[in-house]
Amino acid sequence: MHQRNHQSIKSFLSLHLKDYFAMHEGDMPESGLYELIMIEVEKTMIDETMIYTDGVQAKAAQILGISRNTLRKKLSELNIVQ
Repeated sequence: MHQRNHQSIKSFLSLHLKDYFAMHEGDMPESGLYELIMIEVEKTMIDETMIYTDGVQAKAAQILGISRNTLRKKLSELNIVQ
């Protein structure tokens, strides 16, 4: 199951990156793609995990594989309101 989920996320990301590059019709996209994607992925991942766990930080931290303190720090940094 884990491998299938990984492939699903990888395929989703690959498809959307190909669409993003196709939108530029061969022109060079603006600089900063890495930071843009990493921030959006992190924020969305944490936000959706908090929704999935009904705001229970201990459960969300466990699913994410981070400590509760790290989760609290990320919630604050990313301005995610519970």
